[in-house]
Amino acid sequence: MRTLTRALTLSGSLAAAVALGGLTATPALAATTLSSGHVDVVDAEWDGTDLHLHVHDEENDTEYEPADVTLSVPAAARVTNPGYGFLGTGSQIWLLPDTELEADAAGVLFPGISAEHLPTGVFANDSVSYRLVSATRNGAPTDDFSVYEGAGTRWYDSNTATTSFKSKTFGVGTHNHANWAFEEAGTYQLTFRVQGTVGGVTESATATYTVVVSS
Repeated sequence: MRTLTRALTLSGSLAAAVALGGLTATPALAATTLSSGHVDVVDAEWDGTDLHLHVHDEENDTEYEPADVTLSVPAAARVTNPGYGFLGTGSQIWLLPDTELEADAAGVLFPGISAEHLPTGVFANDSVSYRLVSATRNGAPTDDFSVYEGAGTRWYDSNTATTSFKSKTFGVGTHNHANWAFEEAGTYQLTFRVQGTVGGVTESATATYTVVVSS
C-alpha cells in the first residue's frame, strides 16, 4: 500500500509563483529531503475525477505532495560534461543517471517520470503529456536544466531561447527513466504539468518541484 505523506512547508501556490518568476527570493525548503534511491519525481494519478501529481519514493513506497519534499543532488553527482551542446560549456555537470546501477554507485537519486498508475481505457490514445512549464535557479529563469536519454536525445530542456523539448507524451501504465542534468549549483524550482483528454475534456494538474544542487 502506498502511503501519502504531507509535511509543513512552502505552499504549492507560493512555490509555483516562485517558479513562474513572480517572486525572486529563494523559498524555504521542505521538511522532507530525498537524496538517493529510486524516486519517481513526476508521478501522475487519476482519482476518477481529477489528475494529481506526486513524488513517489519507490524505496519506501511512500508518496509526497511535491511541495512537501526537497530533492537533493550532492556534489558527488558531478561528472565530466559529455559534450552535448545543450549542456553548456562548463567542464562538469551534476547528473542523476538513467540507470539504477549508476545512481546507486554514485549514491544519488534515480529519478523517474511515471504514468504507471494511470488506468487504461480512460485517457484518449491511452496517453498523457508531461510539460516542463518553467524552471528557475535561485529564483531566476534558468537554461541550466535538461533531461535526456542515450547519446544526447533530449526529452526536456529549460533553455528559454527555444520552445522545443518542453513536452513529451507517455503511454499510461509506463514507467520512464532518463538522465537529469544540472549545469550549475543552486536551488531549482521545476514546474511540470500532466495533461490528458478524458471523454473529450482536457484534464491537467500542475506542480512545482524543489531540487537543491550542492557545490
